[in-house]
Amino acid sequence: MEDKVVTISRAQGSVTFPANFMMVGAMNPCPCGYHGDPSHECTCSTSAISRYQHRISGPLLDRIDIRVEVPRVDYDKLSDERLGEPSEAVRKRVQEARARQRERFDGASMLCNAEMTPKEVRDHCRLDPTAQNLMRAAMNQMHLSARGFHRVLKLARTIADLAGAESITAAHVAEAIQYRPRRLG
Repeated sequence: MEDKVVTISRAQGSVTFPANFMMVGAMNPCPCGYHGDPSHECTCSTSAISRYQHRISGPLLDRIDIRVEVPRVDYDKLSDERLGEPSEAVRKRVQEARARQRERFDGASMLCNAEMTPKEVRDHCRLDPTAQNLMRAAMNQMHLSARGFHRVLKLARTIADLAGAESITAAHVAEAIQYRPRRLG
């Protein structure tokens, strides 16, 4: 995944292809699909939930930047007449963030924050003392690997870019940490 290539090996030989991609996935929280659902009882044992969630290896989970649990949506929320933020406003904010990243990486081989190496993370993801303390606490409590540490910082940089902020604050780090993959079982 990080090398941006895929190699297919067969008896006759192997071939390597470029494979720069964005992975998006979904899974149920347990075999029956109702673990944590407030309106339907889960029928799975604790060990079944743990086995199910451990089917995805830790090293693969470590490479997933954002993990969001999506709860069941009630009828009242779906039928509510109030609208969320318009797509055009979101599009504009994303375009502005991408423009900041293009400017940041002008002359480099990368296009976005996700492609930063540890050296670029050191250069472009500096934290103030409050954000450093939060990151230190997250490292200790969540047992983040070096890869996880860098992924949180890259995500915090992107969150700051979306907010139009020059520097990464504790609030940006806190938001990035909440998206960090972690096992439930």
